[in-house]
Amino acid sequence: EAAGHPALVDHRSYKRQGIDKIPSVHLGPAASQMEKRGIRTDKGEVNRQIAADNKLLKEIKARITRLYNWSKAEAEKPEGQQPSMIDLWEAQQQLNAPRTRTGKIRALQESAALFSFLQANGIQSMQQLHEKIADMNSRYYDLRGKIVKAERRITTLTERGEMWEQYNQYKSIHKQLAKVKPEKREQFEQRHSRELILYDAAARYLKELKDSDEAITPKAWQLEINQLAAGKQTDTLAMKAMREDLKAVERLRKTAEQLSRQERDKSHDREPER
Repeated sequence: EAAGHPALVDHRSYKRQGIDKIPSVHLGPAASQMEKRGIRTDKGEVNRQIAADNKLLKEIKARITRLYNWSKAEAEKPEGQQPSMIDLWEAQQQLNAPRTRTGKIRALQESAALFSFLQANGIQSMQQLHEKIADMNSRYYDLRGKIVKAERRITTLTERGEMWEQYNQYKSIHKQLAKVKPEKREQFEQRHSRELILYDAAARYLKELKDSDEAITPKAWQLEINQLAAGKQTDTLAMKAMREDLKAVERLRKTAEQLSRQERDKSHDREPER
């Protein structure tokens, strides 16, 4: 909000707004009521997965942004003021020395993960670390684009499959209507109004699909969904692996900030009292 005026709501889709966020699936009245009663539905599961994906994407982007800005500022310092990676790694172990057995094991694992990350990427200086984070940023956008694109396509194909099932589920009712005598037609329509409405909606949806030169191929739709889901899972795992690398660098950043605070405190202590 600005100057007391509420912010405008953009009703365009995320895609049209240029936002790489996965849109949720419209539940519809039936699924919505079931979810409210605590009954998990297929559409509800899709939305829960979409929410988890969006949360992961947002979290990793925030981590990268913070580390990118920090490493850039550090890399721009005079060379003599930049801590080496090995110094930071050693300082991390000294500054974070837990006393419990569990804490020691975790600290050892974290130290090993950081060392592995630095060694695997040949990182010895702050400039090299900054370049790696910049590379991770580019990689993040590549993965995010693939994940978002796959999820959007899966959503589209899932809707098509549901409409195909809905069409076939109520097709027999529609056929029965054609055989009903005129004097009993209104009564039949009232008794089966819900089924007929759902059939008409599905039939209209599929007709519009055919009119736009899209083939009605339910088996092919499902096959594509399976392939997209497998590829998306691979990309999501790569994104999660990136998150672990970012966590390791964040521990390095924390150590650098601790050392910086200690140095400031020492400088302050050395200042003569006035």
